[in-house]
Amino acid sequence: MNETIGLNTLLLYGVGTAAFVLTLKHVKARGELSLAKHRSLAGHPRMARRLAAWLPNYRYSDDEVFGVDGAPADVVTTRRLAFDSIVAQISARFPKSLKEGSDVASGLSDLQFVSAYRIPYQFRNLADKGLKIASFVQSTHGVTLSDLDGNSFYDLTGSYGVNLFGNDFYKECIDEGADAVRALGPILGSYHPVVSDNVARLKRISGMDEVSFHMSGTEAVMQAVRLARFHTGRDKVVRFCGSYHGWWGDVQPGIGNPVTERDTFTLEEMGDATLRVLRNRNDIACILINPLQALHPNAAAPGDSALLDSSRSAHFSREAYTQWLKDLRTICDQKSVALIFDEVFVGFRLAPSGAQEYFGVKADLVTYGKTLGGGLPVGVLCGRREWMRRFTDASPANICFARGTFNSHPYVMGAMNAFLKRLDSPEIRALYAGIDDTWNQRAQALNQRLRDAKVPVQVANMSSIWTVLYTQPACYNWLFQHYLRLEGLALSWVGTGRIIFSLNYTQTDFEAVADCFVQAARKMQQSGWWWSDPEMTNKSIKRRILREMLAAKF
Repeated sequence: MNETIGLNTLLLYGVGTAAFVLTLKHVKARGELSLAKHRSLAGHPRMARRLAAWLPNYRYSDDEVFGVDGAPADVVTTRRLAFDSIVAQISARFPKSLKEGSDVASGLSDLQFVSAYRIPYQFRNLADKGLKIASFVQSTHGVTLSDLDGNSFYDLTGSYGVNLFGNDFYKECIDEGADAVRALGPILGSYHPVVSDNVARLKRISGMDEVSFHMSGTEAVMQAVRLARFHTGRDKVVRFCGSYHGWWGDVQPGIGNPVTERDTFTLEEMGDATLRVLRNRNDIACILINPLQALHPNAAAPGDSALLDSSRSAHFSREAYTQWLKDLRTICDQKSVALIFDEVFVGFRLAPSGAQEYFGVKADLVTYGKTLGGGLPVGVLCGRREWMRRFTDASPANICFARGTFNSHPYVMGAMNAFLKRLDSPEIRALYAGIDDTWNQRAQALNQRLRDAKVPVQVANMSSIWTVLYTQPACYNWLFQHYLRLEGLALSWVGTGRIIFSLNYTQTDFEAVADCFVQAARKMQQSGWWWSDPEMTNKSIKRRILREMLAAKF
């Protein structure tokens, strides 16, 4: 009997010890995961979502809106007059373009959204007073576009990544593609012969074995993640703080997603704690990389809707980011994890073969979109054969679906073929010659001109993708986008957060843009918006905003 008691005791002791060890391992894993998260709200998606739901809506009154920074009365008066002048110019120069937007806004939810989030919500009363931005344009030519009122602008929107080689280039690709497939028309399911050439060219460009076509970049990323989970038998997906990989739930776990993610880790990019997590865990299926994050690691895409102070930052180090990617490549090889490059936005912008060529690091799966469609919507996934296969020989019922009726629409494939052929042409290859030097020198030249003008503005760039930085604490930086537009520069809806040049900008074109840029900054400064109290800091601005939120909430 004593022996039985002894055995039971030993058994209980063993079970308890095992449970204790497992608990310690779990606690250690959770601790490492917590340490690998970026300290910002972007690094804590669930907390960010809760805070977003909590934040109150409030607006500055007419009496306070021009002096929230404590500016003296004469500066406030100067600002009021400047604002009235801006509104008058907008009304006089863009009546048809603005009316078109006003007429359609009630029925177009996308337009409602971007119109509401072009400026900080605290200042929306100013938008109601005529601080409007036209969303309709009529035509494009060279590096310019024209609105419905006949105004011409230098195009700095980049069509959100589509416009790499110039608007005329894509109009020609669409026309050539349509001519190539017109005899077939919109027949779906079967392939037009141009698909064979597209596949061969994409395999050569990406260095991959296989290709699949999708309707959008978001869908291509969805399929890449699904295949990684299928082949590894693991659920967890690693994305990095601030990165964007489409609007589906698994890769957009924070603000904007009403569903709580379960299998996505949002970790700090370029962090040692992150590398430790990746080395120690065995449940990760894939790591998602958006090369654009090299310009602003761990920060979301900058937009003027959140530009309430001057703390926006950006800096690109090709060497540092290359080493980061090499570290990830090593870990993925060791742990049999899929390394996915999401090049939907930057594809072909950094180099003819994309980020893999530019950084000298090979991925397992690569997604492309936007520009690859030759001006038409598309998503493409290229990958190594062992990652791309959608079924297993041993278990014929074990498959990995990817559906999409229009995935190889003949007109899209035709435009893509025109794009891919032109990508190999001497004229296009010449645009890549010394590309980094060209755009870095242009950014440096503009920064010097801005310093000479003694305005608190600088730019940072990753090749032809730029962002505007503000070097002095201020509360009205978001207004700079309107001065730029009035000087003839077309920006995307995020304003000065992201400027995208097409590669066909000549030096003459760029110097004209720089002239507009410096002139806009001078007018902004003369209007009093960059008045600054020596005691004011970005931290003090944030503290004031927090007090305002608390007062509005309670």
